[in-house]
Amino acid sequence: MTTDECAELRFLLQADFDGELDVAGTAALAAHLAQCPDCAAEQAAMAALSRRLRSDVPYHAAPDALHQRIAAAVAASATAPPPAPAPAPPRIRRPAWLPRPGRWMERAFAFGGGAAVAAALVLLLVLPPGGGEMADSVVASHIRALQPGHLMDVVSTDQHTVKPWFDGRLDYAPPVKDLAAQGFPLVGGRLDVLAGRPVAALAYRRALHVIDLYVWPSAGRADAVPAGGTLNGYNFLRWTQDGMALWVVSDLNRAELAAFVERWRAMP
Repeated sequence: MTTDECAELRFLLQADFDGELDVAGTAALAAHLAQCPDCAAEQAAMAALSRRLRSDVPYHAAPDALHQRIAAAVAASATAPPPAPAPAPPRIRRPAWLPRPGRWMERAFAFGGGAAVAAALVLLLVLPPGGGEMADSVVASHIRALQPGHLMDVVSTDQHTVKPWFDGRLDYAPPVKDLAAQGFPLVGGRLDVLAGRPVAALAYRRALHVIDLYVWPSAGRADAVPAGGTLNGYNFLRWTQDGMALWVVSDLNRAELAAFVERWRAMP
């Protein structure tokens, strides 16, 4: 294991002891501990310390005065007026000199391959078109899924396990791809609802970041490059490919999320 990976995953140890990890975080931590004796030893030391604290340290009941102060503070906060809403940020508009996506991007894709796609993705992320109501729904769904126990209905890193799980639960077969070799391992999937219809949600990871990919059938034409933007601190990208509408959302930085999409689109 690399020093950076150990330092990053050790932050999960305390969360695991506190019962705050979701299913994906627990799986990622368990996989790391199985291969890293140093982190496994640190987990054992923390477990021993936890047992000693529970057995040796005396517990004292809080005094009545403290209970009264806390109750008064809670009551005061409940009656306080809500803060004024923050002004909406100015909408970023496409400059007149920037051409609309079209044939020039398709020719760039054919000529430059992955490099052209990556450059186009970065451009679209810097100047994102509006996401509309669907962007609100996708980001809200992703935030709900991050709560412990909500991320996945089926937990597996095997695409041949995740894909059949959707049989009989949806009226279509979502494409499921494993990008572990590219640094974006599949960790599972779930059923979700967007715009009133059930959809497939595939969960991937990049280190400690969760990436949700939503997939459902679409009659729209395939997109040469995705479009996207940022909402409430989460980055998203959307595109149509092989008769499917796809939306991906994460708190991952824009460049790495664009790299995930490029690799996913390129994989058969």
